[in-house]
Amino acid sequence: MQQASDSELELLKVIWENGGNALYAQITAALEEKGIIWTKNTIITLLSRLMDKKLLKASKMGHRNKYTAIVSEEEYQSTQTECFLNKIYEGNAKGLVSTLIQKEWLSAEDYEELKQFWQNGGEADE
Repeated sequence: MQQASDSELELLKVIWENGGNALYAQITAALEEKGIIWTKNTIITLLSRLMDKKLLKASKMGHRNKYTAIVSEEEYQSTQTECFLNKIYEGNAKGLVSTLIQKEWLSAEDYEELKQFWQNGGEADE
């Protein structure tokens, strides 16, 4: 799976937040709510790049395009995390977690929640 640029990822997030599908008008409205003002050409170019990367597809709804995410947010995060882990930590998850703890990006409370998550076999507490 190809990686999206930061700008492309903003569009994907909007589409994921909209249930995985969005019309151009919905995308522009959501971007404006986030304070992101791009020209129509910029948005169309970014959408086209996402389609070229097989992260997004478009289908016609009358005279409008409906954009649909081909991968879920969870799939994308998982794949990108694995790539990051392999690239930066040579696949050593313990090294990543050590860095998170040393830099205090992972609090003791976070650690306890993760420990509980692990003990529950990957199921979140209700």
